[in-house]
Amino acid sequence: MINYTKYYHSESSEWVTFIHGAGGSSTIWYKQIKAFSRKYNVLMIDLRGHGNSAQVALNDLIKKYTFPLIAKDVIEVLDYEKIEKTHFAGVSLGAIIIRQIAEDHPDRVASMILSGAILKLNVRSQILMKLGVLFKSLVPYLLLYDFFAFIIIPNHKKSRNLFMREAKKLYRKEFLRWFKLTADINPLLRLFRNKELPIPTLYIMGEEDYMFLPTIKDIIKKHVNYSKLIIVPSCGHVVNVEKPEVFNTEAFNFIDSVAEMK
Repeated sequence: MINYTKYYHSESSEWVTFIHGAGGSSTIWYKQIKAFSRKYNVLMIDLRGHGNSAQVALNDLIKKYTFPLIAKDVIEVLDYEKIEKTHFAGVSLGAIIIRQIAEDHPDRVASMILSGAILKLNVRSQILMKLGVLFKSLVPYLLLYDFFAFIIIPNHKKSRNLFMREAKKLYRKEFLRWFKLTADINPLLRLFRNKELPIPTLYIMGEEDYMFLPTIKDIIKKHVNYSKLIIVPSCGHVVNVEKPEVFNTEAFNFIDSVAEMK
């Protein structure tokens, strides 16, 4: 089972589960842990191969990752802890994993808070990802870290450095598994763009997240029943780190509004 940390709240029945992005770990939510655990029960996940779940990848024989597989890892934790339903908060690739969980297990998802959401790779990014996979055995893997970070976070050095610091903790084979997974996601993202699930969804995007914000703006025009977009000024891809107070406040308001509708 993947590693996780839980924080119980004596008076709340609401759970919030946090999913980090590729190359990160649950530590990327360090500006959320204290604030959220004061209001809700909190579950912090380390995805396979990341953080304290590094041994999970080493101890199995799975050679190729899929999003349903990663989603299943998270559901196993919920089952073990007997958490029937939870709000999910995810950043970057973590937003894709949450959307996959909602696709496979909609009854377990109370709401989705998707920050720095990736729902489309432009042509330039697709070409760069394919080239990275093609030359992965020829290029030193630390250069691949830089390459991947530049594709996902081209404009904000602070967020890119945070990603790099966490990504370098991965084993080489593990990073390549995730890198290859992200290179083949366009058909899945197309499905997510075309299908709005009947689950309350909040997108929290940075105003300067030039790579991914335009797609979310287009999606909001089509997904009009359950989806909402908050754009955070003077902010890039990793909103929860760059503007934690705004992220926390908007997430609290959203979760509380969902809880009131029960």
